[in-house]
Amino acid sequence: MTDRVEISLQVNGVRHSLSIRPWRTLLEVLREELALTGTKRSCGEGQCGACTVLVDGNAVNACMYLALEALGRDVRTIEGPAQGDAALDAIQRSFVDKGAVQCGFCTPGMVMATRALLQDNPLPDEDAIREALVGHLCRCTGYVQIVEAIQDAAAKLAGCAERAHE
Repeated sequence: MTDRVEISLQVNGVRHSLSIRPWRTLLEVLREELALTGTKRSCGEGQCGACTVLVDGNAVNACMYLALEALGRDVRTIEGPAQGDAALDAIQRSFVDKGAVQCGFCTPGMVMATRALLQDNPLPDEDAIREALVGHLCRCTGYVQIVEAIQDAAAKLAGCAERAHE
């Protein structure tokens, strides 16, 4: 009898076959098995948002999400833009341009939460942005620059979408 299971995960558009213990979290598998360290380990309790990834387009705390739950789902991490995600690239650029990156530890989770928000609400108002950031801790910025970065990214992406329909 073995305490490992064979799984296949789709992460950033790439299929990975792994042998893991069934109680491993998605965060552990991403960081330790796939070397995708952009997703940060912090509180381990789903309270800080540093480990936020997208699963089927929804923001989830990878520290609280079992890797087995991701079977058959599309997982996206902060490394996803390397795979050509133009929206994440625009979000990241806005975070840099607006000074919303300070120490950078919370940034990957914030960027992924922003991606999920803008998929559902392309032009969110400030209240919607702040609601989307509930559960994300940043000790450096005070959130003003983060909100501005999300507003900037939304405007840029909406502008791109409008031009695409012309």
